[in-house]
Amino acid sequence: MALDPEQNNVGPLDRQNVVTLDQPPASPARQILTEVIQTIVLALLLFVAINFITARIRVDGQSMEPTFHNGDYVVVNRLAYKIGDIERGDVVVFPYPLDPQRDLIKRVIGLPGDRVSVISGIVYVNDAALMEEYISEPPVDAMSQVTVPDGYVFLMGDNRNDSQDSRSWGPVAINNLIGKAVFRYYPFNALGVVLHYDLVAAAP
Repeated sequence: MALDPEQNNVGPLDRQNVVTLDQPPASPARQILTEVIQTIVLALLLFVAINFITARIRVDGQSMEPTFHNGDYVVVNRLAYKIGDIERGDVVVFPYPLDPQRDLIKRVIGLPGDRVSVISGIVYVNDAALMEEYISEPPVDAMSQVTVPDGYVFLMGDNRNDSQDSRSWGPVAINNLIGKAVFRYYPFNALGVVLHYDLVAAAP
C-alpha cells in the first residue's frame, strides 16, 4: 500500500504536537481554596497599602471642640506632608511630646519663622489678628510672642481654654507629625471631610 508523501515528511516530534492530552478538571474544593487564598492575599495587600497611606485615630478629650468631640473617629493622611506643604489651619495628629505613646490632634497656627502671640483673647500671627470662627471661645490667658523655629509648627486646640498645646510645651517638629486629619467617619451624623480654614492672611 502506498503512503501519502506528505505523511512521510511528518517527524516523530510533529506527531507528538498533534496529540492533545485531556487535563482533569480542578475539583470544586480546589477552586474554592484557590479563590479564598487569592482573596486573603489581596485583602492583606490592601490592608498594608491603606495603613501605609493612612492612619485611623479616636479623638480623646475636649481640646478640639467644637470641631471634634470625644469619641470621634478620624482618618489621617500620612503622606500629606511628604508630598505637600503644611499650611496654617491644617488639623494634624502627632505624638504627645510629654508622652509619645499617646497621639494628640491640634490645629496648625504658626509655621516656621512665624511670630505667635495671644493678646486680649485674640491670637496674632506676625502681628495680624486671626479671625477664628472654629474656636469654642476666645482664649482667656495671654501669651507673649513666640518665634517658631525652623522645622517646627505652633499648634493649638480649638477649645482654647481647655487645651494643652504649644502654649504649654512649645512648638512641635514637623518631622514628628503623623499626618493631616482629612475625614471624620464616626459618628455617622457628623461624617464628612475635615474643613480647612485658610489663615494665609496672617502671612508676614
